[in-house]
Amino acid sequence: MSISFVRIDDRVIHGQLVTRWAKELPCDGIVAIDDAVAADPLLSSVMKGAVQDIKVWLFDTQTAIEKLPKIIASEKRYFVIGKSPVTLKRIEEAGISLQNGNRKINVGPMSARAGTTTIGPNQAVTQQEAAAFDFLSQQDHQIEFRLVPDASCYSWQDARQKINQGNA
Repeated sequence: MSISFVRIDDRVIHGQLVTRWAKELPCDGIVAIDDAVAADPLLSSVMKGAVQDIKVWLFDTQTAIEKLPKIIASEKRYFVIGKSPVTLKRIEEAGISLQNGNRKINVGPMSARAGTTTIGPNQAVTQQEAAAFDFLSQQDHQIEFRLVPDASCYSWQDARQKINQGNA
């Protein structure tokens, strides 16, 4: 299986990903997917520059849907990083499985924004994002909210229960 790690992180590519996660779960390349980042040449250049020893691709969602089957068929190990669970939902709805060697979708920072509900430290979701997490969970993905490898975590089921009880 060529996808070794799947993460949702609103910073997409940053030092924490490279210095912590890539050390814990080695990879040969990073596939980052976000429509806004892919459309911004300056931001794309900055993110690619954050990674020195690993090949990086930045795709919009449609390009990712076209390219991921070839990447998944590869013998190499790749991280797939999305800025939002909505993006990963669109990829799965297009028929591309994000099942991976880690058997999880890891969720890092999702900053508080207008219309979000805080579910944990540095993690807040909109109703659309919550629906996307519900969808991904129904596709047999184990969703863990963990900022760095050695931090404590909680599951989407824990977060969903908290939202449903109005304690978020």
